[in-house]
Amino acid sequence: MLHWELGTCWRGKILSGAAEQHSFRHKLNFKEFNTYLLEATRVLKEFSIDLIKQGLIIMLAAILILFGATAILQADLIPDTKSLLLPPANFTIKIIGLAQVLLRWEPDPQQELRNAVLGYAVRINTPQEDDYETRDTERRCVTILHKGFSASVQTIFWNEHSLPASSWVTAELKDPPGSPGTSIVNLTCTTNTVIDKYTLLRPYQVSLHCTWLVGQEAPEDTQYFFYYRYGPWTEECQEYSKDTLKRNIACWFPRTVINSKGRDRLAVYINGSSRHAIIKPYDQLFDLHAIDQVNPPMNITAEIDGVHLSIQWEKPVSFFPIHCFQYEVKIQSTRNNYVQIEKTTTNAFTSVIDAISKYSVQVRATVESVCRAEGRWSEWTQPIYVGNDEQTPSREWLLIILPVAIFFILLMISLICRICHLWAKLFPPVPAPKNNIQDLFVSTMHEKFSSNETEIEVINYVDEHGLEILEDSVF
Repeated sequence: MLHWELGTCWRGKILSGAAEQHSFRHKLNFKEFNTYLLEATRVLKEFSIDLIKQGLIIMLAAILILFGATAILQADLIPDTKSLLLPPANFTIKIIGLAQVLLRWEPDPQQELRNAVLGYAVRINTPQEDDYETRDTERRCVTILHKGFSASVQTIFWNEHSLPASSWVTAELKDPPGSPGTSIVNLTCTTNTVIDKYTLLRPYQVSLHCTWLVGQEAPEDTQYFFYYRYGPWTEECQEYSKDTLKRNIACWFPRTVINSKGRDRLAVYINGSSRHAIIKPYDQLFDLHAIDQVNPPMNITAEIDGVHLSIQWEKPVSFFPIHCFQYEVKIQSTRNNYVQIEKTTTNAFTSVIDAISKYSVQVRATVESVCRAEGRWSEWTQPIYVGNDEQTPSREWLLIILPVAIFFILLMISLICRICHLWAKLFPPVPAPKNNIQDLFVSTMHEKFSSNETEIEVINYVDEHGLEILEDSVF
């Protein structure tokens, strides 16, 4: 309405001014007409500025009204902080299985809820601190209990964490009775997947093997008893291994309900009995990926083509499919003990090798983190051998041995020739021309010894210069 009146008023002024200008234009000269035109423009500008100011004032008033309504609405929804939250009532802790408890509580019946949404903060105090929030009034906890258990709970505003919460309410379980040092120690467990030939619906079974040591203060007549729980299933051991005093120190389950692909934790509980002391029980939780002993790969084959060694194998016996495995391949040269270890996610591997050596090949496997948390590696497979078993001397050794052999052969030939006079027989000397003096000497010597039973002929060769004499005796 205000806008309309202002606009009508200003429009009347402008029209009347324009009519006056039209009626008196013939009386005014050009300069006076220009002055009237400038004045009209100024009036229009002032009118526009006033109009904008009026619009802003109206808009600001509307925004303030909206903010006020929102604030009133929020104040209606926010609980009364002056009334303090009351802690939960009837908070209890109950053992419902091996290493498993149930926490339960109720809202305080005197709590005025109004429009507030309430929740609860739960805090595990012992044996290991943990905090979480929930809107439920009960909670299952998987935890060891041989050290006792304690937890607390309080009421909170579920959507307004900045508002004060109630006080804490605490409940606890005392640690079980028993003489110190009588519980077992050094508990270790291992699971392994085996082929089940008797069940078609489940081709694999998981075995469980656990070992422990007797407590240092346990009497000689102490006997331990082993239990495990996986999910809702609990089973007692039937196959024990014993020490020299007939005390149980290990347990073997050839078949269990454990699922290697599952995410539940394995709970183990061991108690005992003795006529001389109260044996303190012991429990422990295991993550399956940490204790699962993966089987080694199967059916390994290896062959050499020139300088390429190709290796293939099959996935281990396991619940996991083929894409869940990672492998390590170990190739060792028997000639220089060089070891090459490579990782792969496929069931084949090729390596470049030295064609004149013999190699041993081994493979092991583990489950990749894409299928479950990283765990243990399998054992290495039995080595298989490929390649040339003959030790061919290398080029460096040939360069050393060949000259030595040649020298040795020449030396032997020289010794044999010297002993057997082969040089003289192969290359006999050329006799020099005889002179008269030599003939006379030979004739005289022949007559002198002709009377003997054995004829001895001595021939002397004297060279002209008297430097060399060759004697040839015949007996």
